[in-house]
Amino acid sequence: MRRRRRCPRRLRNGESVPPSSDTSHLVQLGIPGLVLLLLLFYGGTMWMSMAISKRKENADDYMTAGNRIGFGISAASMTATWIWASSMYASVTAGYTYGVSGPIHYGLWGALMILFIYPFGRRIRAVAPRAHTLAEVMYARHGRSSQLMLAGSNVLGSVISLTSNFIAGGAIISLLSPISFGGGIIIVAAGVLLYTLWSGFRASVLTDFAQVCAMLGATVIIIPIVFFAAGGPDMFEAGRAAGNVTAAQESFFSSDAFMNQGAPYIAAVLAYAIGNQTIAQRLFAVREDLIKPTFVTATIGYGASVIGIGMIGVMALYLGVQPLDGDVNNLLPQMAATYLPAILVAVAFIMIIGSLSSTADSDLSALSSIVMTDIYGQSVGRRNADPRTMLLIGRVTMIVATGAALYFATARFNILDLLVFVGALWGCLVFPVIASFYWKKVTNRAFTVSVLAALAVFIPVRFELIPVTGAWAIIVEALAIIGVGVVLGIMAFGFFGLRPAIIVGALATVATGFVGFGFLRDYTVLSASLVAYAVSFLVCWSMSVRSNQDFDFGIIQRVTGDFDPSDETEDADLDAELRELQDEDEKAADDGPFETSSHRTTRNDSDQRK
Repeated sequence: MRRRRRCPRRLRNGESVPPSSDTSHLVQLGIPGLVLLLLLFYGGTMWMSMAISKRKENADDYMTAGNRIGFGISAASMTATWIWASSMYASVTAGYTYGVSGPIHYGLWGALMILFIYPFGRRIRAVAPRAHTLAEVMYARHGRSSQLMLAGSNVLGSVISLTSNFIAGGAIISLLSPISFGGGIIIVAAGVLLYTLWSGFRASVLTDFAQVCAMLGATVIIIPIVFFAAGGPDMFEAGRAAGNVTAAQESFFSSDAFMNQGAPYIAAVLAYAIGNQTIAQRLFAVREDLIKPTFVTATIGYGASVIGIGMIGVMALYLGVQPLDGDVNNLLPQMAATYLPAILVAVAFIMIIGSLSSTADSDLSALSSIVMTDIYGQSVGRRNADPRTMLLIGRVTMIVATGAALYFATARFNILDLLVFVGALWGCLVFPVIASFYWKKVTNRAFTVSVLAALAVFIPVRFELIPVTGAWAIIVEALAIIGVGVVLGIMAFGFFGLRPAIIVGALATVATGFVGFGFLRDYTVLSASLVAYAVSFLVCWSMSVRSNQDFDFGIIQRVTGDFDPSDETEDADLDAELRELQDEDEKAADDGPFETSSHRTTRNDSDQRK
């Protein structure tokens, strides 16, 4: 490892660190040190993956690990999946942009969204205990169009997520070594693909455990050392005297940070939690009785880590640091390489590589499960699917997805913008998806039309294709106000039920109408996210409330299930069917000659399955 000139560690009143527009003051790992660390990390994860590999992998285990993961692995995996490199980079960006309240708005709301969705997770598992994807459940609930709509959005989101993680990896490798950005993203992509390819989701969750331990340990060590190396409490007084911060950036309750960062992220992360296959995959994999402790643990781990890491961005703001090449994605590794000794730069490097790898392998597993289940599995039918063909398709999907993400990573998008955009895009799906798990009257047409209508309004608002002025501004603002009620109502519904949710949603809409009308239109990102929620809610509700559909949720459990069952599972399923038929016969005998239509329907379903 090579060490270069260091910036002064202590600041006198009125001083600030000069803009960091070059790498002359950064600690460099050098190619030998970097290769050693990469071999240590990816070699270790590859060894773990090989230790659990099977010559003949099970297709269902490849996607959901048999639906029986315990608490330790599941909690670590959920935490690692949420604490990805993009979360770290975006939290640092939030701190640098909005000051001390930026990381709080980013980390706190993200953590609370994990907590808010666990009631929905319990309902989803109760309805579809052995499903693999949410889109698979939507197929059983509505049909092909709803399934493809949700699967398509998940593919888009996972590819963008994979891209952002490769960007983060390329950025830190190019910053800390002579290797170029392009070389860095190829190294990260190859490392993640190699240890995930054979065992799929099983490899992902196992390596997540080691990765999250490394991430949390590194976070606890690195943040206080950077703080004191950068000047400790003196840096705040010096930064204020140098004019590096504004009054809004010093405030814990900055309205600017809330409107531009916190509020859009509330909407985005709620949508992430509902629409993201990486989360759904872990929901279907964990033991059903461990859903609550898993989500609570992930809430605490994510919030503490991401808020803490974001404070490095706040330090950079007070110090007057300029991002290398004007790219805010460089801030985290730049600060680490400026203020840490070489050995701790290596620790920070492992922390960032671990965070991005834990989510990148989750994205690959999610994409493979979507193609295996929703494209191949549903096209040939669950009983006709060939497990070996499914596994081949899943592995090919991982390779193709890696290539696509590498191609998109060369554009070096802003990670925070990517996160908010995808989250808002998924906002079009949140209400129709949740309603489909609770409300029997939601139809396939209502689901499809509501999502398309929300997209049709979201896109011109988000990209300002139509100037938000005049009558259009009033319409957008009115929909955004309704969207506030929808978001808060959904949160309340999960914990407290329908009646409190209606009250919370109505009060939130009225209150926002009084205080928000006239200025919400000025916040494009927030307005677009809220409009997506509002339009999907209004269309889905208005089309469903008049329908005569009375859906039987038991159908979902019968349609979804294993593609590659073991002999024991098949025997258990047969025994369950025989018991079901015996119960129905006894009930029919009690009813006498007047057999009900529900009995006949269930018997016909059982006969078809046999």
